[in-house]
Amino acid sequence: MTDELQKMTLLPRIKKPADVQLLSVEELEILGQELRDTIIGTVAAHGGHLAPSLGVIELTMALFKSFDIGTDKLVWDVGHQAYAHKLLTGRVEDFHTLRQKDGISGFPRPAESEYDHFGVGHSSTSISAALGMAMARDLKGEDHEVIAVIGDGSLTAGLAFEGLNQAGDLGRKMVVVLNDNEMSISRNVGAISQFLSRKMTTPFLQRLKTDVEGLLGTIPKIGGDLAGYAKRYGDSVKSFFTPGILFEAFHFTYVGPIDGHNTAQMVKVFEEVKKLDKPVLVHVMTTKGKGYEPAESDPTSFHGVGKFIPETGLARKFSGSGLPSYTSIFGSTLCNLAAKDDKIMAITAAMPEGTGTECFHKKYPERFVDVGICEQHAVTFAAGLATQGYKPAVAIYSTFMQRAYDQIIHDVCLQNLNVNFFLDRGGLVGEDGATHHGVFDLSFLRHIPNLVLMAPKDEAELAQMMATAFAHEGPCAMRYPRGTGVGAKVSKTPRKIAIGKGELVREGEDAVIITLGSRVYPAMEAAMELEGKDDIKVAVFNTRFVKPLPKKQLLELADRYDRILLVEENVMAGGFGSAVLEMLNENDALQGKRIKQLGLPDQFIEHGTQRELRSMVGIDSEGIKRAIKALLK
Repeated sequence: MTDELQKMTLLPRIKKPADVQLLSVEELEILGQELRDTIIGTVAAHGGHLAPSLGVIELTMALFKSFDIGTDKLVWDVGHQAYAHKLLTGRVEDFHTLRQKDGISGFPRPAESEYDHFGVGHSSTSISAALGMAMARDLKGEDHEVIAVIGDGSLTAGLAFEGLNQAGDLGRKMVVVLNDNEMSISRNVGAISQFLSRKMTTPFLQRLKTDVEGLLGTIPKIGGDLAGYAKRYGDSVKSFFTPGILFEAFHFTYVGPIDGHNTAQMVKVFEEVKKLDKPVLVHVMTTKGKGYEPAESDPTSFHGVGKFIPETGLARKFSGSGLPSYTSIFGSTLCNLAAKDDKIMAITAAMPEGTGTECFHKKYPERFVDVGICEQHAVTFAAGLATQGYKPAVAIYSTFMQRAYDQIIHDVCLQNLNVNFFLDRGGLVGEDGATHHGVFDLSFLRHIPNLVLMAPKDEAELAQMMATAFAHEGPCAMRYPRGTGVGAKVSKTPRKIAIGKGELVREGEDAVIITLGSRVYPAMEAAMELEGKDDIKVAVFNTRFVKPLPKKQLLELADRYDRILLVEENVMAGGFGSAVLEMLNENDALQGKRIKQLGLPDQFIEHGTQRELRSMVGIDSEGIKRAIKALLK
C-alpha cells in the first residue's frame, strides 16, 4: 500500500461495495476526496482517463450506497469513467498498476472482477447490454436491479437509441442514468446535444417551468429537492422540462435533472426509483474533471492524459524524440492538399483533436463535419457526399472503424465511390488495451472489392499515400500507427505512388523480409544488425499495399529467395501475410520455400506500452532477428 493510501481514513477500509453502504453522508464526502486524490495521483504517475473519472465520483458513491453492486448489475458505458468503481470494488492496493502491463485495466473487465458486470471500451453499449440482463433476470425469476450509466456524448450513437427503443417497448424494470456533462471527448455536437442543452427562454416555457416546479414540490420525500434544483438550474445550460419529453416518448419515466455532485440527493432519488417497476431514466448533471481545476478548465485535454505534475497539471518532461506524431502529420497534410482541391472534405466522429482534423476545422470550417459518436453514419454520409463529386476524408481510429463495417462494404465499396478512410491507431496502441488495439483492419478490409488498402512506413510515405488516395477514382483506406514517426521529411506537395507497387529498401542474399507500415524500419534495423554481428545478409521489401499487392515484384522475390519472413502489426489470421501466401500459392511459387509469418496471434492482446507489447508478440527488431536465424538454421 502506498504512503498516500496509508494516510487515508476510509478508502483503505473499502474492500467490497457493501462497505460503502455502511458510511454516513459525512463519511461519503471524505471518501469522495480520498477517491479524487488517489485517482489524480495514479493518473499523474502513469497516465489515463482523468476528467471522466473525476466527474462521476459522487455518482459512483451514490450508486454504491443505493444499490447492492454484488447482486444488482451495473453497466458503465465506454468505461473510461470507472476508476472510482474499481477503487470501491476491492482494487485499492492494485490501483497503482492501472493500465500497466500485467496490471489492472483502464476499463471494466469481467475477467478482472466479479463486480465488473460487462466488458466495455467502445461507446453506447450500456443500455442494450443492461436490457439483456434485465430480460434474463425476469426469465430466470430473479429479483435484482439493473442499472446502465451512459454519457450524453454516447447517447448520440444509434445503438443507444436502439436500446432505448426496445427497452421502452418491453417495459422491463431497469434504470438508465444519463450522466450529462456536455462532453464526450470533445464538445458534443448534433441535434440531440442541442436538444438537451436548450434553455427555457420563451414566455410559454417559463410559465411551464413554474408550473412544473410547483407540481414537483408536491411529490413526497424527493419533490422539494427536485423542485429546488430545477429552479436553480433552469436558467443554466440544461432546461428542466424539455429533455423529459424525449425519454417519455421512449416510454421511460423521466426523473431529473439532479445535481450529479450531490451524493445525498442522488441517494434519495435512487431509493425512490427502485420502487418503480418500469424503465426509468435519471438525468444527472455533472462537471467533467470535477474537483481538479486543470481538468475542469480543459476537460478535453484531460480526458485521456499522459504523465503530469499533480500540483500544476503540466505534462512531465520526457526524453522523447521530439518528432511530430503521425496524427499531426496527417492533419497538416490534409490541410495542404485541401488548399489545392476544394472538393476535399474532412469527417470525424467526435474526435477532431484525436484524429488531427482540428486544424482542418479551423482552416476550412465549411468543409469539416464532426458527426458525433456515429461511425456508421459518418461512412454513409461520406458516401452521399462522394456521389456529388466531393472527396471526403473519413478520419476515425482503426478500432472504432470496426463499427461501420457494413457501411464500408455496402454504401461505399459496392458503389465504388471516392471515399478515403484514414485509420489512425492502426496496430498496437498500448495502455488502453484490447478494446482499442487497431489490429484487425488489414484483415477486415483487404477482401472488400474495389478498395485500395495501404500502410505507410514513415511520415513522408503517409503524405504520399494521402495524395495517391485523393487522386484515385474509387475508395481507399490507409492505416497508420499511434505515436511519432522516424523523422522523414514531408513535402508540402507530396508525389503520388503507383498503386500496387512496392520498394526494395535493402539488398541481401540470404533471405528476404517482406513487410509494410510500422514494421519496415524495425525490419531494416534487424537486417543491419544481422549483417554487422552475424554476417547474415537480409533483404527488406516494403510492399506499401495490402491490396492490390505488388504481385510482379513479390513473385520475383519468391523466385530469388527460398527463405522468406512475412511481418505485420496485425492479426495473422486473414491479414497481410495471409494475402501474400495466397498470392504465391495461386502462382505455384511456394515450392521449396521456407516461409515464416510474424504478427499477432489468435488472441486478444492486453494493455502495456507499445514497446512491451511488440516485444511480447515478437514483431520488434529482436523478434525479427530471432525469426530470421530460425529460418536459416
